[in-house]
Amino acid sequence: MFLLGIVFLAFVLGTIAVWLVSNALALQPASPILRVASVAILLLALVGLSGGGRVLRRFAAPVVDVVEAAQRIEAGDLTARVTERGPRNFRSVARAFNAMSTELQASDERRRQFLADVSHELRTPLSVIRGRAEGIIDGVYPGDAEHVSPILESARTLELLIEDLRTLALAEAGGLTLRREGLDLGVLINETLSLFDEAARERGVKLSAVTGDLPAVQADPARLQSVLSNLVSNALRHTPPHGAVVVSAKGHGEGIEVAVGDSGEGIPADILPRVFDRFVKGQTSTGSGLGLAIARDLVVAHGGRITAASTPGGGATIVFWLPAS
Repeated sequence: MFLLGIVFLAFVLGTIAVWLVSNALALQPASPILRVASVAILLLALVGLSGGGRVLRRFAAPVVDVVEAAQRIEAGDLTARVTERGPRNFRSVARAFNAMSTELQASDERRRQFLADVSHELRTPLSVIRGRAEGIIDGVYPGDAEHVSPILESARTLELLIEDLRTLALAEAGGLTLRREGLDLGVLINETLSLFDEAARERGVKLSAVTGDLPAVQADPARLQSVLSNLVSNALRHTPPHGAVVVSAKGHGEGIEVAVGDSGEGIPADILPRVFDRFVKGQTSTGSGLGLAIARDLVVAHGGRITAASTPGGGATIVFWLPAS
């Protein structure tokens, strides 16, 4: 029906146009007034078509720009941008398109950097495993515990790195499952610190907890212990002998605030704003640079927030907040 309507309208307009031209050129009998009116109508129609063409080009040019830019992005050119021109709505579309392409380009760069960082982190333990294994096979090293131990340590490093990457991937994809239950955070803090007693004694670092009467939280004990373990392990790693690591917890607003502070060298000023990003670590760090990124994702998954504060040479403090039950 729509097509028939278009054909009928075109037929009517064509008939009217032929009739007007015939009157204007005196191809058929008509009064002088009718001829003048026909000429005037034809001139107005020509002016209207000319103006309409200019308006159409004004509207069409931005659309063509967007289509061409979209084709470039489809072909893999993420640098494609659109000039903001034309009516206001068209400029809004151009701005939205440019924002989208900018985010696509940034996401692609992050992906490339992430793959490069993962490759770098995997290379070191794999090199140790391969070098030691080849040395034992070739008879360069004896196959005793002393020379096999680095292989096991590197394998453990790979296992932890893969698990960290899995956690990050689940958090980014929104697939991180939390098994929430009523939790006494003070008990969990003390249990977690007990896991690091031996490591703290070996480093000569005093490890302590300060917890009061805390409200209960609905949280995943395993995930939350992972957060605390990451923070405590990181603090111990950067605290010199005779230093201290303190974990404190208190009620704050409608939730609980937990702080992990150390007396180490502090976080460099250039790293502090990016300390929760993946693979960000100082020059002296021996970790993978994923611990704080994982801690952030797990805290956020619980509906909380996490921040870092540091004074060069004055230690660092990581604070996270969780909503109470």
